[in-house]
Amino acid sequence: MSVQRVHILRVIEAACIWLFFLEALRVIFSVLFGIIYDQVFAGPLDVWLIISVLLVVAAFLLPAFGTRHPKPKRLALFAAIAVISRVGLCINDPQVRYWCALLVLASGGLYLSSLFFLSKRAVMPGLVIALTLDQIFRVIGQTYDITLRQSWIPVQLIWTIGLLVLIVWFGINRIASKSIGGSPGIVWGLAIGGVIFLETSLLTLPNAAARWTGFDYELIAPMLLICTIPPLIARIRLSIIPLICFRSDVRIGFFSLLVISIMVGYFYSGLIPAGLLGLSQLILIVLVVSLIDGDVDQRSSAGLGMTTGLLFFLMLNFLNAFSFTYPYTLPWMRGMGWVIYLFALLGIGLALRLRYSPASASGILVLRPLWGNLFVIVMVIISVVSVWPKEISPFPQNGEVVAGTYNIHYGYDEPWHLSLEAQAKTILENKADIVALQEVDTGRMTSYCIDNAYFLARRLHMNVVYLPTVEHLTGIALLHRGEAVEIGGQWITSTQEQTGVVYALLLSGDLPVHAFGTWIGLSGEDTLNQINEALAYIGDQTPALFGGDFNSVPGSPVTQEIIAAGFGNPFTMLGIDPAPKTSPAINPLERIDYVWTRGMTPLEAWVPESVASDHRMVVTKVQFRP
Repeated sequence: MSVQRVHILRVIEAACIWLFFLEALRVIFSVLFGIIYDQVFAGPLDVWLIISVLLVVAAFLLPAFGTRHPKPKRLALFAAIAVISRVGLCINDPQVRYWCALLVLASGGLYLSSLFFLSKRAVMPGLVIALTLDQIFRVIGQTYDITLRQSWIPVQLIWTIGLLVLIVWFGINRIASKSIGGSPGIVWGLAIGGVIFLETSLLTLPNAAARWTGFDYELIAPMLLICTIPPLIARIRLSIIPLICFRSDVRIGFFSLLVISIMVGYFYSGLIPAGLLGLSQLILIVLVVSLIDGDVDQRSSAGLGMTTGLLFFLMLNFLNAFSFTYPYTLPWMRGMGWVIYLFALLGIGLALRLRYSPASASGILVLRPLWGNLFVIVMVIISVVSVWPKEISPFPQNGEVVAGTYNIHYGYDEPWHLSLEAQAKTILENKADIVALQEVDTGRMTSYCIDNAYFLARRLHMNVVYLPTVEHLTGIALLHRGEAVEIGGQWITSTQEQTGVVYALLLSGDLPVHAFGTWIGLSGEDTLNQINEALAYIGDQTPALFGGDFNSVPGSPVTQEIIAAGFGNPFTMLGIDPAPKTSPAINPLERIDYVWTRGMTPLEAWVPESVASDHRMVVTKVQFRP
C-alpha cells in the first residue's frame, strides 16, 4: 500500500479518536454537573463528589506518564480502548456515561500524545475532520448530537468494528511514520488547552455563537463549518505553514485579530459580531496549523504538553461554570465570562511567541483540490438542509388556547438522564399552544452543548422567544405556535441569579393574546421586588397569560401580588382544591409552578404526571372570546 494511502488511513483513525475524545469531554462535564448540582444544592455532601473530579484529573494526567517513544502496538491498544468505550456514551445513563467517558479520555489522551511521535502529520487533519464531523452530527440533531442517542448504538457498533479492524492492522504491521520536530511541552500544552476550550464552548457551536450575537443560527451554522474546513485542502494548508512559521509578526497580527473578534462577539450583537466569530474560527484553525504542523526549537514530551493542555482546559471550564453559578459560588464572577475567554486566548498567545520552522511537506496532503472542494460542498449542503426552516404549526383561531409552563431543568430529568425528547413528548401530548420555559440552556458544556429552546421549537414545529439572562447561554423562553406579532423581554432586578420576563403577542383571529413567562428567584432573593417589576412590565395588557416557576407556594406574598394585579389561578377558579403539586417531579411536595390568566375564562387545568424534568408541567385551557 502506498505511503499516501497509509497516511490517509491513519488520519481517519486519528479523526475518529479526536471526535470521540471531544464527545467524551462534553459528556464528562455534563455528568459532573449533575453530581455537583445534587451534592451542593440538594445534599448531603459525600466523598463521591471529590472522587469523581479527581478521577477526571487523573485521566488528564495520564499522558504525562506515557512513554516518550511509544510503539505502534501500544498506540493500537490506546485506540482500541477509546473506540470500544465510546459505545457506552450512547447509553443515556449518567453512571454508564461517566465511566465510559473517563476511559475514552484516559486512553484517547494517551493515544493523541503518542501520535505526535509516531505519526505527527495525522494529528492536525484528524482534529479538523473531527471538528467538522462534530458540527455536522449536532446540526443534523438540531444541536443534540445524534451520535449520543441510544438509537445510534447499531451505527456506533458497526463504526467500532470497522475501526477495530483498522487499528489491529496498524498494530500488526507496526506502521508508523517518522515524527519530525517536537512539541514545546508546557507552553504548547497551554495553547492546546485554550484551543480545545474555545472550540468546545463557542467556535464549533453555532447555537452558542448565535446566542452570543443574537444572529440567525441558520446562517451561522454553515458559516462556522466553512471556516473550519480550509486546512484540509492541500494548497491552503501548504501555503499557511510557511507564512505562519516564518513570520512572527503575522502570527501576532492574527492573534490580535482573534482576541478582538471574540471580544466583539461577546459584548455586541448583530451581523458584524456574528461574522467576526466566523473569522475567529478561521484564524484559530490557521494558528493551530502552525502549533501542530510547525516544528519548534524546543523539544519536549508531547505527553507533558497534552496533560498541561487538558488541566488548563479543566481549569477554564470550572471557572466558566462559576460565571454561570456566581450567586451560589463566587459572586464576583457575575458578568465575568469574557475574562475566561481571555485566559484561554492568553494560553494560545504564549505558544505563538515560540520560534517555529516549516515542517517537511511529506505526508501532509489530505484532500486534493477536487476532493477538498467536494467535501466542503457536501458538508455545507448537509448543514443548510438540516437548519432549513420547518413549517410552523398554526396558532388556534377559535379563541381557545392551551397554555403551559415547564421548568425543563436544562434538559434533564431528576436523576440526570438527558430527557429533552421526553420533555418534547410531554408538551406534544398535552397539545400546548404556548409554553413558558425556565432553566433553559442554549449551548453550555454542562448540558451537552444543546440549545434547549431551539431543539424543542424544531421538534414541536413551534417558534420560540428566548431571553438570555446569564452569560448569553442560560435563560427563559416562550414556545408558541404561529407567528408572533411582537416579541420582547426584560431583565428584572436580581441580587442572586439574574432573571427576567419574556413576552410574545399572538393573534387568534382578530383577538390578541399577550403571553408572558418568568422565573422568580429562590429564598434570599427580593422576590417581592422581582414580581412587582415583572407585573409593571406586563402592565394592563389583557387578555394575558403569565406562566412560570415562581418558587412560591399558594398564599405567599408573591402569589398575592399576582392576584392583586388581576390575575387568577385556573385551578382555584375551576374549584380544583387542592391543586396538584408540581415540585419535585417525583413525589411532588409543593406547588410553585403556575399559569395565571387575566381576561380569560379557564375551561380546564391539569398537571401531567410526566417526570421528564425535575418539575411537573402545568397546563390550562382557556377561552377568551369577547
